[in-house]
Amino acid sequence: MRRRRLLAVSVAAVLVAVSAFCFLTFRQKKLVVYDADTKEVYGSWPVADGTRFTVEFIHSVNKSPIKDEFETRGSDIYAVSTTYSSFGAGVQTELKDGEKLEYDENGNMVVSGFDLKFERLNFIVGTVYDHVLAIGDDVVSLTELCGRNSAVVFEVR
Repeated sequence: MRRRRLLAVSVAAVLVAVSAFCFLTFRQKKLVVYDADTKEVYGSWPVADGTRFTVEFIHSVNKSPIKDEFETRGSDIYAVSTTYSSFGAGVQTELKDGEKLEYDENGNMVVSGFDLKFERLNFIVGTVYDHVLAIGDDVVSLTELCGRNSAVVFEVR
């Protein structure tokens, strides 16, 4: 009797461990956008390793469009490129080792090769101009989603 009980407890423990492993290994990761202060979740999108998304906005100082491209890897977010149309305050003017400058089909400058790792991204949604998230087939106005001047966090969970 005691041996059966021990066997049952052992089998149950193994099943719990396997279930937890499968849940943590195979659950769908999401890019979550939430309020930096209240932690209220504004939206989430399924992601896998290598999912790319962009955040586009008008730069507050040089008044030209900026598009930052990011990629999810594990639970981290990597900045992989930035696209802009003119030099001015607040945009990169010199390349660092490993970075390269190319031009897209519209003549915009595309800087890539910096591969910066972030556990989370923090943005202040524009008060004059919008920030726009593009992920998969979705294009989302962060002003409409979160509100002007909102402090938001992007995180993979």
